[in-house]
Amino acid sequence: MKYIVKIMVLLACLTLTFPADARKKKVDLIEKYPALAPYFSMPVEEAVQPDELGFIRRWTLMEPIEKPNPTNTVFVDSYIRENLDTGWNKGDFKVPQDGGAWHQLDSKLFNVKLYRYAVGTGAGRYGLIFRAVTVIEVMEDIENVRLAVGSNSASMWWIDGEEALILSGDRRMVMDDGASKRITLKKGRHVITGAVINGPGMSDFCVRFIDEKGNPVNGYQILK
Repeated sequence: MKYIVKIMVLLACLTLTFPADARKKKVDLIEKYPALAPYFSMPVEEAVQPDELGFIRRWTLMEPIEKPNPTNTVFVDSYIRENLDTGWNKGDFKVPQDGGAWHQLDSKLFNVKLYRYAVGTGAGRYGLIFRAVTVIEVMEDIENVRLAVGSNSASMWWIDGEEALILSGDRRMVMDDGASKRITLKKGRHVITGAVINGPGMSDFCVRFIDEKGNPVNGYQILK
């Protein structure tokens, strides 16, 4: 009887611990999709700094949403607002965790290669909407800075759910192609969200904060 009780207790422990351990194990996207390796790596450090030019390289990317378009010329402001500003990052928006439809990655380049992300994971190639989220922690108030973005193709960007800027039209990615109005980054955490859409073409983006002289701004961490 004692042996039966011991076996039952052991089985109960295994039942309780194994699913929990399995839930903790996250998918290594690079291991699953080796084609991503030249462009991305899995985050290791709990927090990282912007790169030497101030670019934010750590992003949580949603799996692409299909939105076929035969041309990029349709990406006027009204089209962007209707299709990208859908309220997905407003209200009680919760920062997505790595797993499921969202994947946190560190870009090996200053620009995040969305096209390579889509093709590498088998999610598609053209006619896609990409959503991106990152969280920064500011050490002390930073005044008179602007969010500067380049994207291919059109995109829309928010800081803490508030619209920062729109990049419309058929465009190639150029760093600092568009910039927000001057803002003060208050001490604490801030959520930067963006949505990028491409038609029949490549897709990527780069994001950083710049000061009034166009110099890169640091003084914050990018969180895991």
